[in-house]
Amino acid sequence: MAKRPCWVEIDTQSLEDNYRFLKNLAGAAELLAVVKADAYGHSLALCAPAAVRAGAAWLGVTCVDEGLAARQLCPHSRILAMSGCFPGQAAAAVEHGLTAVAWEQAQLDELERAALAVAAAPGSLAVHLEIDTGMSRQGVSLDGLAPILARFTADSPLRVEAVVTHLFAADETGGRLNELQRLRLASVLAQIAAAGLKPEWLSVGASAALLSGEAARISELAGRFGMKAMLRPGLSLYGVAPDFIPDEPAAVTAARKQLKPVLAWKTRVTAVRQVEAGAVVGYNGTFLATEPMRLALLPVGYADGLDRKLGNRFSLLVRGERAPLAGRVSMDLAVVDVTGIDDVQAGDEVVILGSQGAETITARHHAQTCATIPWEVFTRISQRVPRIPAPRN
Repeated sequence: MAKRPCWVEIDTQSLEDNYRFLKNLAGAAELLAVVKADAYGHSLALCAPAAVRAGAAWLGVTCVDEGLAARQLCPHSRILAMSGCFPGQAAAAVEHGLTAVAWEQAQLDELERAALAVAAAPGSLAVHLEIDTGMSRQGVSLDGLAPILARFTADSPLRVEAVVTHLFAADETGGRLNELQRLRLASVLAQIAAAGLKPEWLSVGASAALLSGEAARISELAGRFGMKAMLRPGLSLYGVAPDFIPDEPAAVTAARKQLKPVLAWKTRVTAVRQVEAGAVVGYNGTFLATEPMRLALLPVGYADGLDRKLGNRFSLLVRGERAPLAGRVSMDLAVVDVTGIDDVQAGDEVVILGSQGAETITARHHAQTCATIPWEVFTRISQRVPRIPAPRN
């Protein structure tokens, strides 16, 4: 049976190209490809194998649930549960070879019990220890570090494989907060070294840090303590560079031109109707036809992820031209004004996000109109919208 005509196309070749471009920017630093949240709404099933094909040895997911799905797709990859193990998940993490971020005693307790239950050898279960360098979110505080480090004894199955933190203002070009976080991190690394622990990786920074050149500073800090640098690109892997404030570094502007969009979101015209001047469109009549108009009905709405705030404020692409949304976006339907576009018919393809002819609509365009961020635009696209491989020309 034919499906409702609303779908997302994923260009896995563009994702592979993006990964290789980012790896070149990273130099000697390792990259962990972030595929959490169903690959930022792009489809874990399509994107995780593509990242591995491009050379990614590490994949980042949110939790063990996502990690198990990634493991089925990528049996030989290192998979990091970036939000750690939630209670009751450690045994599955150990069984399926997942690596967990940890920062709480309770997390280490459960991981240790799971490792001992399978007679794991001392130091055989890798843990990525997260440090709170100022975000007050995940991570052990600097004051609470000593008792956590004391857990990693010679006879424990646990081993600190990586030290992790997150640069929470890497998209601010002043750099003051980044520098403060690096100073705190250097102090932590000295404390870890003094405890006799020798982590292999220093995992710091996401897309903004990588694109802006922060990778060089992270690599220098890692090398100072005999570690290797790791960065964790997410948004840029999918072809979008984060916005920077107050000014965008030249390196980011150059990278933005090289990154390739991975996702295109499309639908088709269901029907076209003529309305007279004075007709109202949609709930509460927020759109009033000021002249005779032609309107195209689309089978897409806010239940699919088309933000309700776009109504009367945004355009989609029909026959390579911009067609304004007329009236409010409904749960399952939207209407566009095609009065100025010749010969629009039922079945015509409509682009919600992507390119058609010489015109392009990006996730940034959606985000700017809705006062949000591209991450939310992507992850808000509903699971009822199928993700399919982009057709090859």
